[in-house]
Amino acid sequence: MSDSAPHIPVLLRPLIEAVSPVTGTWIDGTFGAGGYSRALADAGADRVIGIDRDPLAHDLAMDWIGEYAGRLDLVEGNFAQLDRVVESADGVVLDLGVSSMQLDLAERGFSFMRDGPLDMRMAQTGQSAADLVNTAAEETLADILYIYGEERQSRRIARAIVQDRSAQPFETTLQLAGLIERVIGRTKPGHAHAATRSFQALRIAVNDEYGALWQGLMASERVLKTGGLLAIVTFHSIEDRMVKRFFQEHGEKKVKVNRYATEQPVMTQPFEILTRKALGPDKQELAENPRSRSAKLRVARRTSIDAREIDSGEIAMPLVAGPSKYRKP
Repeated sequence: MSDSAPHIPVLLRPLIEAVSPVTGTWIDGTFGAGGYSRALADAGADRVIGIDRDPLAHDLAMDWIGEYAGRLDLVEGNFAQLDRVVESADGVVLDLGVSSMQLDLAERGFSFMRDGPLDMRMAQTGQSAADLVNTAAEETLADILYIYGEERQSRRIARAIVQDRSAQPFETTLQLAGLIERVIGRTKPGHAHAATRSFQALRIAVNDEYGALWQGLMASERVLKTGGLLAIVTFHSIEDRMVKRFFQEHGEKKVKVNRYATEQPVMTQPFEILTRKALGPDKQELAENPRSRSAKLRVARRTSIDAREIDSGEIAMPLVAGPSKYRKP
């Protein structure tokens, strides 16, 4: 990657090594600041299609995309429908969660460390986190915090939110973070901030991230050619569990023809799993980028078996009652 790259995404080195040699058409379904797209193009991809629902990602790319004229195309949208962008691809890369670019801008409202509007919308349209916090029923809020954020104090936090919003609606990130600290208590040194899980849960709900991941996994399966690669980077246990379960349900099974034979893969499933154990950052990357500490990379290769739908329950997708853009009724 050239020196003008905005930032280097996590697990870039092991990802490029795992998918090399890079050729043909690749989809970067979570374009962000373009780190993976640039790396794929530099590694030999003939064409890279970057997809991102955040208009800011497209605006920032205009400063450097000319370096890859004719080889890098940008599409504004959600990776949940990436198979509508191109008929077939040799590889798909997904870097899940919120980007550093979004976290660092106070006006986007993703971070509890910076005061800004309580927004959290990746596409900058639709219901904001403030809308959700100020209108959702107490039980719904508690379920979101517990199921999406694994917040054990979800009931207490939801009750406090409903009590406080009756007097003054929540409008800023620090206003909500302050309430959470008041309910849970200040974080001890060396521990995650008290608001970490709650902010994660609200962001996931606002952007329907788990629904998009579920649909994006199936869309990737449909778009990949035989031999094509799917590489996914996750940042927390629920995402990783969904990806792991998807690969398990759609990955080849190993069988023995007799007790003395070596186990051999029988291609009856759409994927061959290449990373039996998720790959994490090495010491060098941890030193360079502490944000990578929770990142996990899983890679699978598409077989010739036809793609098939998979129910959300089969990949342990958490569900909260209420409408979802990607959830089947």
